[in-house]
Amino acid sequence: MPFERAETSNFDQVSAELRVAPVPTPRLVQLLIARVCTRLPNLDRRESMRIARLIEAGAWTDAALAVIACELPQWSLRRLVYDDGEWLCALSRQLYMPQELDDTADGHHEVAALAILDAFIEARRRTIAPAPRVRTVPQVRASADHAADCDNFS
Repeated sequence: MPFERAETSNFDQVSAELRVAPVPTPRLVQLLIARVCTRLPNLDRRESMRIARLIEAGAWTDAALAVIACELPQWSLRRLVYDDGEWLCALSRQLYMPQELDDTADGHHEVAALAILDAFIEARRRTIAPAPRVRTVPQVRASADHAADCDNFS
């Protein structure tokens, strides 16, 4: 089951489908891969086949973690806890930073694998968000009609 590359990413639609899904399905995970992933369709065929076998076997948590490892290697699972009937997942780029200071990508769902994929979508969204352009030095154009000598003659 090779994965196809998506032309556009529609994170909100995939996230909405994921949140209302009662259980993971091959169609849901393939939709997520097609619409959200950019590296996975270009990976070595062995790696994509490994993920496809995990999906076919119903190893949803392993498949979700494999997708994260392939698509976002700089992100890692920081926390996965079950609280009050819901799984809470946090992915982090800085595992050794104190949890209170870390900027994690969080997800939640009644099913652990879908909570992990929900956090993955948030992390993926953050990796493609354009960095804000901050100019620290004002742009000044050179003027040809006024020249100034700035030497100190004292």
